[in-house]
Amino acid sequence: MGSVNKIILVGNLGRDAELRYTPSGAAIAKFSLATTEKWNDKSGSPQERTEWHNIDLWGKQAESLSEYLLKGRQVYVEGRLQSRKVPRCRQCDAFFPDRDFRPNSREKMRCQKCDAESVPYVETRFDVRADRVTLVGSGGGRGGGQMSRGGMEEVGSHAPAPASETSEPLTDDDIPF
Repeated sequence: MGSVNKIILVGNLGRDAELRYTPSGAAIAKFSLATTEKWNDKSGSPQERTEWHNIDLWGKQAESLSEYLLKGRQVYVEGRLQSRKVPRCRQCDAFFPDRDFRPNSREKMRCQKCDAESVPYVETRFDVRADRVTLVGSGGGRGGGQMSRGGMEEVGSHAPAPASETSEPLTDDDIPF
């Protein structure tokens, strides 16, 4: 049997999406998403835990949705989990830039934060590569979407309906089926 790598998240954006382009011209929108779990402990006191997820959305959907992906907006995300190795400074725990990093190298790197030069330790980070993002509800956005599926707003995923050239009402003869 094969394996499955599928993630579904519904949460609130922690920052506005940042739209960038790769050197080859591919669009990528990056944003953070908070999901909060709430429960009552044994004594009945309410508890909550928030998890932060780094989301990468690629292609045309990144271009069309980036202006609507605003801090505080609730979104539904489908995608897959991806891991990556990132170097960190042994002195101050700061992240090194990802460029020119080889995880199995014993090469020293200079930290921009504390100016120490050392062999970094490697941390595994998990990001979500989004296949689909849907705006939920209408709060926090700038409008312009089509509502579907109980309050979920599909922005940028449908072509706009052509504007009517006349203001006359349609008759049965105008409908082609």
